[in-house]
Amino acid sequence: MKIAERARRVRLAIFDVDGVLTDGTLWFGPKGEVMKAFNILDGHGLKLLQKAGVPTAILSGRKSAAVAHRAKELSFAHVIQGTGDDKVPAFERLLKKAGVTAEQCSFMGDDIQDLSVLGRCGLAAAPANAMDAVKEAAHLVTRASGGRGAVREFCDLVVRARAR
Repeated sequence: MKIAERARRVRLAIFDVDGVLTDGTLWFGPKGEVMKAFNILDGHGLKLLQKAGVPTAILSGRKSAAVAHRAKELSFAHVIQGTGDDKVPAFERLLKKAGVTAEQCSFMGDDIQDLSVLGRCGLAAAPANAMDAVKEAAHLVTRASGGRGAVREFCDLVVRARAR
């Protein structure tokens, strides 16, 4: 199946955080607080995707207050953090809660712990800087890296496909 057809079928777009919505860098403040940088173009792409009728979700192995804040700011429909390396049980619960099938979902991930979810989705995506095994498993590999426009590139693709 072609990428455009897979993109047209997306009813829920799910994203990992570190290495996808960010470049994977973690900054630690003097009191141990974790800070992350998010790309404004990615954020606008997520808003455009939502406006096109595709709800968005976060599925992350780590838990972060910065992610919760950014997710609220960007109106993510679902935010699941702290799954650890096995994201499948949380993914299955998310499908039920959202009322969609795995084939109606997209997932963008960048590391080996994302492979099990990527293999279940109708549209599996990876940023350019993802691990080789992840890029090989993905239907789509963006030209841009995580935290540097990969999410925007993905969102624009889905919005264009749905408009046709």
